[in-house]
Amino acid sequence: MIQKNIIIISDYGAGDPAFLEVILRIKSLIPNSYFYSQSVPPFSTISTGFWIKQVSISPKLKNTYIFSNTAPRKHDKKEQKNNHGEYLMYIKLKNGLEIMAVNSGYNLSFIKGEIKSLHEVKVKNEGSQFRSRDFYPQAVALMIKGNKNFIGKKEDVSVIPDYPTNVIASIDGYGNIKTTLRLSQIKLDPGQPVVIEINDQKHLATYTDGVFNIKDGELALAPGSSGDNDRFMEFFVRSGNAYKLFEEPQVETEFIIKKA
Repeated sequence: MIQKNIIIISDYGAGDPAFLEVILRIKSLIPNSYFYSQSVPPFSTISTGFWIKQVSISPKLKNTYIFSNTAPRKHDKKEQKNNHGEYLMYIKLKNGLEIMAVNSGYNLSFIKGEIKSLHEVKVKNEGSQFRSRDFYPQAVALMIKGNKNFIGKKEDVSVIPDYPTNVIASIDGYGNIKTTLRLSQIKLDPGQPVVIEINDQKHLATYTDGVFNIKDGELALAPGSSGDNDRFMEFFVRSGNAYKLFEEPQVETEFIIKKA
């Protein structure tokens, strides 16, 4: 029996038992499944979308699926009766990867240009505050089994907003700050000094096209390890921690880059 790999990207929190509950529910429906969990900060659709994109460009993905449930329910500021929330969507990319994710905020924005088909999923979206455990696993199982009975109304990708290009997307374990800014948007020469501002913190940095083209302890602006042929930019301190240098800014915080 072929193993099915399921990548769960959600804002439950690292080590949160919610991952376990969702995994057990899906595994009861797809016994030959193996799970990878990726936690993102609470309510961050920027970080969710960023990691959906990063996973989607992994080479030679076979028998692998993404399930994502970051749903801050900000589509309507009014009281949400019966825990009503944004819709679960089925996405098939041009490379064949199949995804189920809640269409909230920027969850789908980073893969917008790679979507081949986009449909609502025929599943309950209200009646539980834990939809990803109580309702969604049945639809995920149908997707993995190749049963298309879950596919509902077709949507145009125009319903997906473009992501902002000047915010923090993720913080890695080294304290490197991954951003939504692409290398193609940079109009600087290697070695050129810049000032990076996040919240009220301003620090002098050097633009570099290579990680070690700066001195130990210096702040750099450089293409990072994320993205495909057009890398996402990162702020990092060689042998240091950019996240702590900028006093631990939250994901989705805006930043400004100015020539020094």
